[in-house]
Amino acid sequence: MSSYLVRRVLYGLLVLLGVNLITFVLFFQVNSPDDMARMALGGKRVAQESVDQWKRERGYDLPLLYNSQAEGVGKLGETIFFQKSVPMFVGEFGSSDDGRNIAGEIAKRAGPSLALAVPVFILGLFLNIVLSLLLTFFRGTYLDLTGVVLCVLAMSISGLFYIIGGQYLFSKTLALVPISGYDASVEAWRFLILPVIIGVVSGLGGGTRWYRTIFLEEINKDYVRTARAKGLSEVQVLGRHVLRNGLIPILTGSVTVIPLLFMGSLISESFFGIPGLGSYTIEAIQSQDFGVVRAMVFIGSALYLVGLILTDIAYTIADPRVRLA
Repeated sequence: MSSYLVRRVLYGLLVLLGVNLITFVLFFQVNSPDDMARMALGGKRVAQESVDQWKRERGYDLPLLYNSQAEGVGKLGETIFFQKSVPMFVGEFGSSDDGRNIAGEIAKRAGPSLALAVPVFILGLFLNIVLSLLLTFFRGTYLDLTGVVLCVLAMSISGLFYIIGGQYLFSKTLALVPISGYDASVEAWRFLILPVIIGVVSGLGGGTRWYRTIFLEEINKDYVRTARAKGLSEVQVLGRHVLRNGLIPILTGSVTVIPLLFMGSLISESFFGIPGLGSYTIEAIQSQDFGVVRAMVFIGSALYLVGLILTDIAYTIADPRVRLA
């Protein structure tokens, strides 16, 4: 197990380096440091002296990937990529183009993102499993058919419809909850309850249909027939055997959403005015703030790799037959 984890960590570091390099190249293919400076300073007619000063103050006056004028390791070290991207591997995210500390902003915005994403994840996972087990129990009946049709219809509706419809009905028409905004005090639930409900409901169609497929694959296997032959009821078969043996694909889909829990929902946070990491990323993309973009891509990639490692570990817990070499 320990050797496996070491290999995965080393592999993850190489993947992170590759992701950062690709992000760096793509970003600067679209925006040169001069373009970034002119946008930050207010337009294309800014004097070149002001552009050069802005780049010097923020370290964008260096070559991108290779410094032919430097000596030795400085050819790679005295570059924008090395000085801006490599320090993130030790937790140094630097400052955004407007001078704010990125790590501080991430710490401040992580709370609202988690307050929205964690309830959506837990409630959604619970309801998806319960509803899919219910459809599996009544498989082949009109209830099962109706449930599948409703799931397909729910999957076909855009998430924006749920958001806009929920805001219009519950906020504007019924005035039950605020239409947008956020409060970090005990009143936060008033701003979170609608986006949480919408997040859960919008994911029920696809999640329930997927889990139902998993359970239907398990329901006709030999171990299930053996359990029925021993006299177990259908409820006991579903709860003790089908659910447990269906946990591996469920864990795969659940653990790998860890980055989304931390990074927040881009659409929901933007529409509901929640100052989380999702809206922070959208703002950085719109303002072409490379410092924030590279930090969020790095964190998302790192959390995704952590999720994959946790998935492998969870396999051994869910199924003792799985062993990590």
